[in-house]
Amino acid sequence: MAAETQDSEVPRLADFLCFAIYSANLAYGRAYKPILDELGLTYTQYIAIIALSEEDNQSVGSLGEKLFLESNTLTPILKKLESLGYIRRQRDPADERQVRVSLTPEGRRLREKALPMNLVAAAGLGADFPVVQKAVVRLRSNLLKAARGQGTRAVEVAEAE
Repeated sequence: MAAETQDSEVPRLADFLCFAIYSANLAYGRAYKPILDELGLTYTQYIAIIALSEEDNQSVGSLGEKLFLESNTLTPILKKLESLGYIRRQRDPADERQVRVSLTPEGRRLREKALPMNLVAAAGLGADFPVVQKAVVRLRSNLLKAARGQGTRAVEVAEAE
């Protein structure tokens, strides 16, 4: 009996929030696949286009921060988007060490074509969608703060806000 009690207190995979988010991310990938296949993009290329449509002509570093991608991961993605004619990469004349990225007219057209292609309705959350989205963003922020060594104090402050 003791073994049964102990086993019932051990969290199951379905009890892990990290697994719920991970598997939801995989489900999003599956749901987006036909949309992205139609556009000829990967998900990472798609979000790069969206980020550039929100703020054009930004540095690779700035774009990487927004997308949570390191430069060595982002650069091949940007090279592919450039070869497809969707973005332009050029050295910053004020600082040759910086590479700036901007959408081409074709990249803007692609973004416009992708606008109606979102999965808000498919998520099935209705009015709860913005609540869940904000909660996930807060969760991400708290975890990043904790990972940077700001630990539980950062989480306590976030909960108090």
